[in-house]
Amino acid sequence: DMAAQAEIPVIFFNRAVESGGGEGAVLGGYENVAFVISDPAEAGHLQGQMIGRYVADHYDEVDLNDDDVITYAMFKGEAENQDAVLRTASAVEDANQVLAEEERQELVYFDPDNSDRYQLDLNGAWSAKAAEEYMRTNLQLYTEADGNMIELIICNNDDMAEGCIRALQEKGYNTADSQVRIPVFGVDGIDNSLALIEEGLMTGTVKQDTGAIAACIALLAGNVHNGLELTAGTESYKKDTEHGLDNLIYIPYGDTVTVQDEEE
Repeated sequence: DMAAQAEIPVIFFNRAVESGGGEGAVLGGYENVAFVISDPAEAGHLQGQMIGRYVADHYDEVDLNDDDVITYAMFKGEAENQDAVLRTASAVEDANQVLAEEERQELVYFDPDNSDRYQLDLNGAWSAKAAEEYMRTNLQLYTEADGNMIELIICNNDDMAEGCIRALQEKGYNTADSQVRIPVFGVDGIDNSLALIEEGLMTGTVKQDTGAIAACIALLAGNVHNGLELTAGTESYKKDTEHGLDNLIYIPYGDTVTVQDEEE
Protein backbone atom coordinates (compact mmCIF):
# COMPACT_ATOMS: atom_id res chain seq x y z
CA ASP A 1 0.00 0.00 0.00
CA MET A 2 2.82 2.40 0.84
CA ALA A 3 4.56 1.56 -2.44
CA ALA A 4 1.34 2.20 -4.36
CA GLN A 5 0.92 5.58 -2.70
CA ALA A 6 4.51 6.47 -3.58
CA GLU A 7 4.10 5.02 -7.12
CA ILE A 8 7.02 2.63 -6.57
CA PRO A 9 6.82 -0.58 -8.65
CA VAL A 10 6.86 -3.84 -6.69
CA ILE A 11 7.93 -7.28 -7.94
CA PHE A 12 7.06 -10.21 -5.71
CA PHE A 13 8.51 -13.64 -6.39
CA ASN A 14 8.44 -17.23 -5.15
CA ARG A 15 6.24 -16.91 -2.04
CA ALA A 16 2.51 -16.37 -2.52
CA VAL A 17 1.22 -12.95 -1.47
CA GLU A 18 -2.44 -13.97 -1.69
CA SER A 19 -4.24 -16.97 -0.26
CA GLY A 20 -6.68 -19.17 -2.13
CA GLY A 21 -9.95 -17.29 -2.57
CA GLY A 22 -8.22 -13.93 -2.16
CA GLU A 23 -6.79 -13.66 -5.66
CA GLY A 24 -6.48 -10.05 -6.76
CA ALA A 25 -6.54 -8.55 -3.27
CA VAL A 26 -2.90 -7.49 -3.65
CA LEU A 27 -2.12 -7.98 -7.32
CA GLY A 28 -5.35 -6.36 -8.47
CA GLY A 29 -5.01 -3.25 -6.35
CA TYR A 30 -2.05 -1.51 -8.01
CA GLU A 31 -1.06 -1.41 -11.67
CA ASN A 32 2.70 -1.41 -10.97
CA VAL A 33 2.88 -4.70 -9.08
CA ALA A 34 3.73 -8.16 -10.42
CA PHE A 35 4.30 -11.63 -9.02
CA VAL A 36 6.65 -14.23 -10.56
CA ILE A 37 6.25 -17.80 -9.37
CA SER A 38 6.80 -21.35 -10.51
CA ASP A 39 3.53 -22.87 -11.72
CA PRO A 40 2.10 -24.25 -8.44
CA ALA A 41 -0.07 -26.94 -10.01
CA GLU A 42 2.73 -28.21 -12.25
CA ALA A 43 5.00 -29.21 -9.36
CA GLY A 44 2.40 -31.54 -7.89
CA HIS A 45 1.73 -33.17 -11.24
CA LEU A 46 5.42 -33.65 -12.01
CA GLN A 47 6.12 -34.99 -8.53
CA GLY A 48 3.16 -37.37 -8.68
CA GLN A 49 4.17 -38.76 -12.05
CA MET A 50 7.76 -39.17 -10.84
CA ILE A 51 6.60 -41.00 -7.70
CA GLY A 52 4.23 -43.21 -9.64
CA ARG A 53 6.90 -44.25 -12.12
CA TYR A 54 9.46 -44.92 -9.38
CA VAL A 55 7.07 -46.98 -7.24
CA ALA A 56 5.82 -48.94 -10.25
CA ASP A 57 9.41 -49.79 -11.21
CA HIS A 58 10.44 -50.72 -7.62
CA TYR A 59 7.15 -51.95 -6.20
CA ASP A 60 8.36 -55.12 -4.47
CA GLU A 61 11.40 -53.31 -3.08
CA VAL A 62 9.28 -50.44 -1.67
CA ASP A 63 6.61 -52.79 -0.26
CA LEU A 64 8.49 -53.63 2.94
CA ASN A 65 5.77 -55.73 4.57
CA ASP A 66 4.81 -57.59 1.37
CA ASP A 67 1.11 -56.72 1.66
CA ASP A 68 0.87 -55.40 -1.92
CA VAL A 69 0.08 -51.88 -0.64
CA ILE A 70 2.49 -48.94 -0.40
CA THR A 71 1.88 -46.85 2.72
CA TYR A 72 2.94 -43.19 2.52
CA ALA A 73 3.37 -40.09 4.68
CA MET A 74 2.74 -36.57 3.35
CA PHE A 75 4.22 -33.29 4.65
CA LYS A 76 2.29 -30.29 3.39
CA GLY A 77 3.97 -27.01 4.36
CA GLU A 78 1.85 -23.90 4.99
CA ALA A 79 -1.86 -24.62 5.41
CA GLU A 80 -3.21 -21.96 3.02
CA ASN A 81 -0.22 -21.59 0.72
CA GLN A 82 -1.38 -22.17 -2.84
CA ASP A 83 1.74 -24.17 -3.76
CA ALA A 84 1.24 -26.49 -0.78
CA VAL A 85 -2.47 -26.93 -1.48
CA LEU A 86 -2.01 -27.79 -5.15
CA ARG A 87 1.03 -30.02 -4.61
CA THR A 88 -0.79 -31.97 -1.91
CA ALA A 89 -3.84 -32.41 -4.12
CA SER A 90 -1.96 -33.52 -7.23
CA ALA A 91 0.98 -35.61 -6.05
CA VAL A 92 -0.85 -38.66 -4.72
CA GLU A 93 -3.63 -38.46 -7.31
CA ASP A 94 -1.17 -38.45 -10.22
CA ALA A 95 1.00 -41.17 -8.64
CA ASN A 96 -2.07 -43.35 -8.24
CA GLN A 97 -3.00 -42.80 -11.87
CA VAL A 98 0.41 -44.10 -12.96
CA LEU A 99 0.08 -47.09 -10.61
CA ALA A 100 -3.40 -47.88 -11.94
CA GLU A 101 -2.03 -47.93 -15.47
CA GLU A 102 0.55 -50.45 -14.26
CA GLU A 103 -2.21 -52.46 -12.53
CA ARG A 104 -0.80 -51.75 -9.09
CA GLN A 105 -2.64 -50.82 -5.89
CA GLU A 106 -3.12 -47.15 -4.99
CA LEU A 107 -0.97 -45.52 -2.32
CA VAL A 108 -2.52 -45.58 1.15
CA TYR A 109 -1.95 -42.92 3.83
CA PHE A 110 -0.21 -44.43 6.85
CA ASP A 111 -2.58 -43.07 9.54
CA PRO A 112 -6.21 -44.12 8.97
CA ASP A 113 -7.38 -41.67 11.65
CA ASN A 114 -5.99 -38.65 9.78
CA SER A 115 -8.71 -37.62 7.33
CA ASP A 116 -6.56 -34.78 5.91
CA ARG A 117 -3.93 -37.31 4.80
CA TYR A 118 -1.03 -34.96 5.52
CA GLN A 119 0.96 -33.57 8.45
CA LEU A 120 1.26 -29.82 8.86
CA ASP A 121 3.77 -27.57 10.61
CA LEU A 122 1.58 -25.80 13.16
CA ASN A 123 3.88 -22.76 13.00
CA GLY A 124 2.87 -22.29 9.37
CA ALA A 125 6.30 -22.91 7.92
CA TRP A 126 7.95 -25.38 5.54
CA SER A 127 10.16 -26.51 8.38
CA ALA A 128 12.73 -29.28 8.16
CA LYS A 129 12.75 -29.41 11.95
CA ALA A 130 8.98 -29.90 12.19
CA ALA A 131 9.05 -32.64 9.52
CA GLU A 132 11.92 -34.34 11.36
CA GLU A 133 10.00 -34.28 14.65
CA TYR A 134 6.82 -35.59 13.03
CA MET A 135 8.74 -38.35 11.31
CA ARG A 136 10.57 -39.30 14.48
CA THR A 137 7.21 -39.76 16.22
CA ASN A 138 5.80 -41.64 13.23
CA LEU A 139 8.70 -44.08 13.35
CA GLN A 140 8.05 -44.84 16.99
CA LEU A 141 4.47 -45.86 16.20
CA TYR A 142 4.89 -47.43 12.78
CA THR A 143 7.72 -49.93 12.57
CA GLU A 144 9.02 -52.42 10.09
CA ALA A 145 9.03 -55.07 12.84
CA ASP A 146 5.30 -54.57 13.43
CA GLY A 147 4.55 -54.78 9.73
CA ASN A 148 2.96 -51.33 9.50
CA MET A 149 6.01 -49.37 8.35
CA ILE A 150 5.74 -46.10 6.41
CA GLU A 151 7.14 -47.12 3.05
CA LEU A 152 7.16 -43.82 1.13
CA ILE A 153 7.51 -40.14 2.09
CA ILE A 154 6.19 -37.22 0.03
CA CYS A 155 7.20 -33.67 0.95
CA ASN A 156 6.09 -30.41 -0.63
CA ASN A 157 9.58 -29.00 -0.46
CA ASP A 158 13.13 -30.28 -0.16
CA ASP A 159 13.77 -28.85 3.33
CA MET A 160 11.04 -31.05 4.81
CA ALA A 161 12.39 -34.01 2.84
CA GLU A 162 15.81 -33.48 4.42
CA GLY A 163 14.22 -33.36 7.88
CA CYS A 164 12.48 -36.67 7.24
CA ILE A 165 15.74 -38.22 6.06
CA ARG A 166 17.46 -37.23 9.30
CA ALA A 167 14.70 -38.97 11.29
CA LEU A 168 15.02 -42.07 9.09
CA GLN A 169 18.78 -42.14 9.58
CA GLU A 170 18.33 -42.18 13.36
CA LYS A 171 16.53 -45.50 12.87
CA GLY A 172 19.18 -46.86 10.53
CA TYR A 173 17.43 -46.13 7.23
CA ASN A 174 18.71 -44.03 4.31
CA THR A 175 22.37 -44.10 5.28
CA ALA A 176 25.32 -45.06 3.12
CA ASP A 177 25.44 -48.48 4.82
CA SER A 178 21.74 -49.22 5.38
CA GLN A 179 20.13 -52.22 3.72
CA VAL A 180 16.72 -50.47 3.53
CA ARG A 181 16.18 -47.00 2.14
CA ILE A 182 12.71 -45.45 2.34
CA PRO A 183 11.90 -43.44 -0.82
CA VAL A 184 11.71 -39.72 -0.01
CA PHE A 185 10.52 -37.16 -2.57
CA GLY A 186 10.61 -33.36 -2.42
CA VAL A 187 10.21 -30.26 -4.57
CA ASP A 188 12.64 -27.44 -5.46
CA GLY A 189 15.88 -29.12 -6.53
CA ILE A 190 18.08 -27.31 -3.99
CA ASP A 191 21.77 -28.23 -3.93
CA ASN A 192 21.63 -30.21 -0.67
CA SER A 193 18.85 -32.42 -1.98
CA LEU A 194 20.53 -32.99 -5.32
CA ALA A 195 23.61 -34.15 -3.38
CA LEU A 196 21.46 -36.51 -1.28
CA ILE A 197 19.93 -37.93 -4.46
CA GLU A 198 23.36 -38.45 -5.96
CA GLU A 199 24.33 -40.37 -2.81
CA GLY A 200 21.15 -42.46 -3.03
CA LEU A 201 19.84 -41.18 0.32
CA MET A 202 16.92 -39.21 -1.14
CA THR A 203 14.89 -40.51 -4.06
CA GLY A 204 13.66 -37.58 -6.14
CA THR A 205 12.76 -33.92 -6.49
CA VAL A 206 11.22 -31.48 -8.96
CA LYS A 207 13.69 -28.76 -9.90
CA GLN A 208 12.51 -25.18 -9.78
CA ASP A 209 13.87 -23.20 -12.76
CA THR A 210 15.47 -20.40 -10.76
CA GLY A 211 17.29 -19.10 -13.83
CA ALA A 212 14.02 -18.56 -15.67
CA ILE A 213 12.50 -16.88 -12.61
CA ALA A 214 15.49 -14.54 -12.40
CA ALA A 215 15.27 -13.77 -16.13
CA CYS A 216 11.61 -12.79 -15.81
CA ILE A 217 12.32 -10.59 -12.78
CA ALA A 218 15.14 -8.92 -14.74
CA LEU A 219 12.76 -8.32 -17.66
CA LEU A 220 10.22 -6.64 -15.36
CA ALA A 221 12.91 -4.51 -13.72
CA GLY A 222 14.21 -3.56 -17.16
CA ASN A 223 10.73 -2.41 -18.11
CA VAL A 224 10.71 -0.08 -15.10
CA HIS A 225 14.14 1.25 -16.04
CA ASN A 226 13.06 1.91 -19.62
CA GLY A 227 9.80 3.60 -18.71
CA LEU A 228 7.61 0.80 -20.07
CA GLU A 229 4.61 -0.88 -18.50
CA LEU A 230 5.78 -3.29 -15.82
CA THR A 231 4.53 -6.40 -17.65
CA ALA A 232 5.56 -5.37 -21.17
CA GLY A 233 7.05 -8.25 -23.16
CA THR A 234 5.56 -10.99 -20.98
CA GLU A 235 2.94 -12.15 -23.48
CA SER A 236 4.68 -15.51 -23.98
CA TYR A 237 4.44 -16.40 -20.28
CA LYS A 238 1.58 -18.33 -18.72
CA LYS A 239 -0.60 -16.01 -16.61
CA ASP A 240 -3.38 -16.42 -14.07
CA THR A 241 -6.15 -16.08 -16.62
CA GLU A 242 -8.63 -17.75 -14.26
CA HIS A 243 -8.65 -14.64 -12.08
CA GLY A 244 -7.83 -12.14 -14.83
CA LEU A 245 -4.41 -11.36 -13.37
CA ASP A 246 -2.03 -10.48 -16.20
CA ASN A 247 0.61 -9.62 -13.62
CA LEU A 248 0.72 -13.09 -12.00
CA ILE A 249 3.34 -14.81 -14.14
CA TYR A 250 3.94 -18.56 -13.98
CA ILE A 251 7.37 -20.03 -14.75
CA PRO A 252 7.45 -23.72 -15.74
CA TYR A 253 9.34 -26.11 -13.49
CA GLY A 254 12.54 -27.66 -14.78
CA ASP A 255 13.34 -31.37 -14.72
CA THR A 256 12.51 -34.07 -12.22
CA VAL A 257 15.60 -35.73 -10.76
CA THR A 258 15.59 -39.23 -9.23
CA VAL A 259 18.08 -41.79 -8.07
CA GLN A 260 17.46 -43.55 -11.37
CA ASP A 261 18.64 -40.48 -13.27
CA GLU A 262 21.82 -40.26 -11.20
CA GLU A 263 22.55 -43.95 -11.74
CA GLU A 264 22.10 -43.56 -15.50
